[in-house]
Parts: sequence; structure tokens; C-alpha cells
Amino acid sequence: QVQLVESGGGLVQPGGSLRLSCAASGFTFSSYAMRWYRQAPGKERELVAVSTSFGRNTNYKDSVKGRFTISRDNAANTMYLQMNSLKPEDTAVYYCNANRPLHEDYWGQGTQVIVSS
Repeated sequence: QVQLVESGGGLVQPGGSLRLSCAASGFTFSSYAMRWYRQAPGKERELVAVSTSFGRNTNYKDSVKGRFTISRDNAANTMYLQMNSLKPEDTAVYYCNANRPLHEDYWGQGTQVIVSS
């Protein structure tokens, strides 16, 4: 049974930091590209960061470059998103996604991040 479970969200002041985690099980984690998406109220879901399979490469949405860092621990089947210098516009539900060509996509249930003073 495939599971992706996000954690680490919460309420933080502007300029603060959070670290999101995504614990995976039920599939070959290292073979999948792992992604963080987010969806703000009234907006479409958007791709925030990608860690390609085996962690070879990373990519980021322009607005989070230099502030967010995606990482993965293939031995622990876990992905992370370190978010620094948070802004109110980062407020959203953050989802982890597992993607592999010719295979089904997997999604977590999401974790809420609120950046507000």
C-alpha cells in the first residue's frame, strides 16, 4: 500500500522557517522523482520544487529559489523541504508527489503552512 505522509506545517511569522517532511512507503522511493507542490486558497496547485530520481538534480520555482531547499534521504524513504525567509505569499497547503515515467503518480494528503504576523 502506497503512502505519502507530509508533516511539519504550521503557523510561522514572516521571515521565519519551517521544515516539511514527506515519509514514503509502498514503492521504490529512490527510483521516483519527488516533488513539492502547493495550493493557495482560490489558486491552482503549483510546482514548488523537484528532486529527480536518486537525488541527482533539483529544480525550484523562481519565487522560492534561494529560500527553499529540497532534499531526500533515500535510505529513510523521506523527502524534505526546508523553507527559510518565509513570506505571506508562501501560505498554502503543501503536497508531496512521487512521479516516475510510465507509472502512477502518488500524492500525500497535504500539510498547511500559514505565514502571518
